[in-house]
Amino acid sequence: MEVFQIEGGHPITGQVTVEGAKNSALKLMAATIMAPGVTTLTNVPNISDVHVMGKVLKRLGASVVVVDEHTLEIDTSTVDRWETPYELVAKMRASTAVLGPLIARFGRAVVAMPGGCNIGARKIDMHLLGLQCLGVHFENEHGDINASIPNGMHGDTVTLDFASVGATENLMMASVFAEGVTTIDNAAREPEIVDLANMLNAMGARISGAGSPLIEIEGVRELHPVKHQVVGDRIEAGTYVAVGALCGDPVRVSGFNPLHLGLVLKKYEQMGITIERHHDGCTVSRTEPLRACDIQTLPFPGFPTDMQAQTMTLLALAQGSSVVTENVFENRFIAASELNRMGADIRIEGHHAVVHGVERLQGTQVKSPDLRGGAALVMAALAAEGTTTISGISHIDRGYEHFCEKLTSLGAKISRIEIDDDPDED
Repeated sequence: MEVFQIEGGHPITGQVTVEGAKNSALKLMAATIMAPGVTTLTNVPNISDVHVMGKVLKRLGASVVVVDEHTLEIDTSTVDRWETPYELVAKMRASTAVLGPLIARFGRAVVAMPGGCNIGARKIDMHLLGLQCLGVHFENEHGDINASIPNGMHGDTVTLDFASVGATENLMMASVFAEGVTTIDNAAREPEIVDLANMLNAMGARISGAGSPLIEIEGVRELHPVKHQVVGDRIEAGTYVAVGALCGDPVRVSGFNPLHLGLVLKKYEQMGITIERHHDGCTVSRTEPLRACDIQTLPFPGFPTDMQAQTMTLLALAQGSSVVTENVFENRFIAASELNRMGADIRIEGHHAVVHGVERLQGTQVKSPDLRGGAALVMAALAAEGTTTISGISHIDRGYEHFCEKLTSLGAKISRIEIDDDPDED
């Protein structure tokens, strides 16, 4: 079993560049199904989730060529299947992003119910209800979603109960080939939605309003392959910003648009953190103690749920008490118990976490519960006294490329080591 071993208390400073956004790259890869031929994606993060999506596309019949560490050539002219394998979809929820493209291209799809991080139900009811408005018929058989369009797809107005990123993406992709105009009301506004719309439009789609609550898609007959650069990963960037904020010495984070972290950076400034914004990133530093600050997660442009755990680590060492409200995923506080093992004082009350700041954390053995919670534990270990061992790091590998190496370049004492995995241990 591989673990991270981290010796805390070392100065962290320097510059780090983030990769392309995980949450965009996966959906862009799925969208290539709709444009038979070779699409080239650049700035693709070299992470396990991308590898899984590549396997999904290959199982559908595509060719995925790794040109270099961050460039993929995806040939979907040979895609001849519309059924995704359970063993891959169960590893990663984003695999359901192929649902819309498969329906659009073949008029049918069979997709296993999704897996991924254990951070809540994250049901796909909104995906299915929205697609039904476009004429898609669903049957659930043995844990699979079986989709067909017996009478073709037609444009309609779909109003989402919640500004779901996944539902917006699936609807946007499926409706590209629908007859007439489709309107998505209460659409998600995340930068990754805009990135997907930009690539689809370059392919020949007619999508307007991406980045606003109202997206319109005028149906077209076909798409063509393109070359597209994945937008910078705002969550990876936010994690390194939080690392710099926690440790204090200047850290420059580049490779992303700081506007995509607007509310995060504003909240961090309220906590006593100095942030200098650049066109391609920001520099973060701190010369005073961290101050308590209340946050609540909301869809973009609100505070991202994917930055909640990292921010909770900051608040665990801030002066005063803070309240963190989680409005997106009901199980997103599962890292709190591990932080408490390190000496934090966090009390969970429903979808609120009351965080009383402590003077210091202590290194110990902890387990990464999910992707962002694992990153939060790494942060805590960097600031803690002594040595921390973090297991369950496969979660972290899903979203952070060369995490150890990047942190080491900033001065961290972190290593990935193998230890014996006791089969009798829970």
